Amino acid sequence: MNEDVITLTRALLGFDTLNPPGNEAQCLRWLADFLTENSFDVQLHHFGENRYNLLASLPGSTAGKPLAFTGHLDTVPLGNAPWQWDPFAGEIDNGRIYGRGSSDMKAAIAAFIVACMNSAEAIAAGNGVVLILTGGEETGCDGARAMINDPSITLPQPGALIVGEPTANYPIIGHKGALWLRCETQGKTAHGAMPELGINAIYLAADAIGKIRHFDPGPPHPLMKKPTLNVGTIRGGLNINSVPDRASFDVDIRTDPTLVHTRLRERLQHHLSDSVTISPLVDLPAVLTGRQHPWIQSVFALCEPLHAAPLEARIVPYFTDAALLINALGAPPCIILGPGEPSMAHQTDEYCVVARLYEGVELYQQLIQDYGVAPQSCL
Repeated sequence: MNEDVITLTRALLGFDTLNPPGNEAQCLRWLADFLTENSFDVQLHHFGENRYNLLASLPGSTAGKPLAFTGHLDTVPLGNAPWQWDPFAGEIDNGRIYGRGSSDMKAAIAAFIVACMNSAEAIAAGNGVVLILTGGEETGCDGARAMINDPSITLPQPGALIVGEPTANYPIIGHKGALWLRCETQGKTAHGAMPELGINAIYLAADAIGKIRHFDPGPPHPLMKKPTLNVGTIRGGLNINSVPDRASFDVDIRTDPTLVHTRLRERLQHHLSDSVTISPLVDLPAVLTGRQHPWIQSVFALCEPLHAAPLEARIVPYFTDAALLINALGAPPCIILGPGEPSMAHQTDEYCVVARLYEGVELYQQLIQDYGVAPQSCL
């Protein structure tokens, strides 16, 4: 079993799925063939040039809702720093498997696929399993959005959802929402030697950025703490000797479930006045399943022996495909749980600890087996 998950992880790491540009086609076609050979029902979903999602399932023999796993195959770029390890070779050294996407999150995908293969009998005797594998997650859940909006795709309605993002096998019950906004200012161009004849859009943007530093997105949440706001990029001007007539800056707001994004945009627009035009770039709601949900409690019970201290209810600040998938899948309880190292996501010389990877397979198998015998009232 251990060699199976290493072999599959290395195979997935061997594909260049850097996003941008986003090129999951070769990887997901290979994975579709692999899953088909291992008795999964498979459907590939094309959503752009060389862009793919994949749905796969192993049916059960009962009428209950299946268990769902989700993960994304795209990865962030390598960055400018040199890598000591080949980012596409899956080299193993000192108990770590290296490669872009090893922690975030190809190792987790390999782990839950192998867990399903090892649990085929339990799955067949129970409610079944579905896999929702996406592209384009890193740039705003593009693949999941395309799949949800495609009328030719019938999404499953699972009883529970496991997101394999890197948590070092610590159960996470939610994540913050993400509202990315582009703020634009319009001015009037003029010769740089006669700026009094123009209106400088960069100055207008600078004024708006000064105001936005004093904008309060909302009060602290009991679990997710204070919403955050960050201006991440700014653009303006065509040449040094002209007054710029257009400028823009992008704002990243991370939210909790109590904040309505449309209302938040309205408040920000009022705060900045009509001199700034605000357009949404990414709009992903927060995700949170109650710690007292019966299925969540069962997941915590299985994870407890893997950690030195008692488990706490935790969330993560980054977003996942669950932000869009949960409503589309019928609002199942959701846990974020994967073998990858959270600190290694997007890092140079990214790695996943091999022992965590093995542990993840065992954990996923136990979750599959327990799910098959759980009363539907718990789901």
